[in-house]
Amino acid sequence: MTQDLNPKNEVKTPALCDSCAGIQRNWRGAPGHPELMQGVNRKEPRSHGQVTVTKYRCERCGTAWEYENNKVNLHAGWSVVG
Repeated sequence: MTQDLNPKNEVKTPALCDSCAGIQRNWRGAPGHPELMQGVNRKEPRSHGQVTVTKYRCERCGTAWEYENNKVNLHAGWSVVG
């Protein structure tokens, strides 16, 4: 029996560039990097009130990011989406 080394239905995650790999995730106040281009933002309800979540996309590797600006939650901050 042989295995297919290149399955066609395999989900591929994009490789992060060095700058994106260096972003500290889930930590409020952690910096991004200069190649992140800001997109739209939205308000989301939390138990203490509304927070702003802003979308970003890296121009180098194409990774989609969101930054949650939540001053109450120390573990808000950067997260990869999609």
